Amino acid sequence: MDDKDFRYKDILYRERPVSPARAHMTDENRAAQFMPFAALTGFGAMINETSRLTTKKHQLNEDELTLLNENLNKIAENISSKPEVKLVYFIPDERKSGGKYVSFQGSVRRLDEFKKELIFTDKSVVKIEDVLLIELL
Repeated sequence: MDDKDFRYKDILYRERPVSPARAHMTDENRAAQFMPFAALTGFGAMINETSRLTTKKHQLNEDELTLLNENLNKIAENISSKPEVKLVYFIPDERKSGGKYVSFQGSVRRLDEFKKELIFTDKSVVKIEDVLLIELL
C-alpha cells in the first residue's frame, strides 16, 4: 500500500471537535435529516378515493314497484309473527355520487309507515325507498 491510500490517516481516528455554539447531534436526529419527504401528502388517498367504484341507484319500474308493495303488504299483515325476509337495498355513498347494493336477512319487528322504514329485531333500520327487492322466507 502506498501513501496515496493513507493520505487522511492523521485525522482518521481523531475525536470530533466540540463546538460551543452547537451541541452534539444524536444519531436519531442526524438520521431524521435524511428521511424521505412526502411532498404530496394525501395524494395517494385521493387517488384511491377516485378509483373506488360506486353504483347508481336503480329506479324501479311498475312491475318491480307492484311486487315490492305486495311484499310490504304481506309483511304488514303478518307483523305480529315477525316475518323473516331477505332484501336487497341501496346504501348511498357518503363521499361520492352513487353507492352500493347490500343484501340483508332478518326478522321484521315493525313497519313504520310514517317514517317509511323497516325495523328489524336486531335493531337494523332500512328505508323503504332504498329497497330494491324483498323476498319473504
